[in-house]
Amino acid sequence: MPGDYRFHLAVGSRFENIELVQVVLRDCLQRIGMDEDAQHWVDVAVREALANAIKHGNLQDPAKQVHVDLAVEGSDLVIRVEDEGVGFDPSLLGDPLAPENLLRPNGRGIFYMRSFMDDITYGSGPGGGTMVTLRKRLTGPQTDPGDTSD
Repeated sequence: MPGDYRFHLAVGSRFENIELVQVVLRDCLQRIGMDEDAQHWVDVAVREALANAIKHGNLQDPAKQVHVDLAVEGSDLVIRVEDEGVGFDPSLLGDPLAPENLLRPNGRGIFYMRSFMDDITYGSGPGGGTMVTLRKRLTGPQTDPGDTSD
């Protein structure tokens, strides 16, 4: 695949930093040729992962960072979001669609991430915080839009 589609960002745990990550993410998604609809849903999923890392992982402590890595691995777009918190067990969350949880605010972000991405996994990052890995299959050949050679 032409071009090197990867980045690493580390941002302080402030909600306004989500926009910075999303500017870089959108540029990368456009460069790999992802269609606008898919870009939108990846953008929403990453926004949810970032918000969770800032709010629940790092408890909005601006001294703690959220690390974001993006890479194209084979035919998958892989985005990892890692916080510096104490860790998280997603199995403890109830189903947000269950009648008893419909009015509860927690768990919807994870539901959205699972809905919009092809795969989502949780694990511990090297520093002990939570790392969420989001995967989206790329459809069709990926080309470098800046490459005009035939």
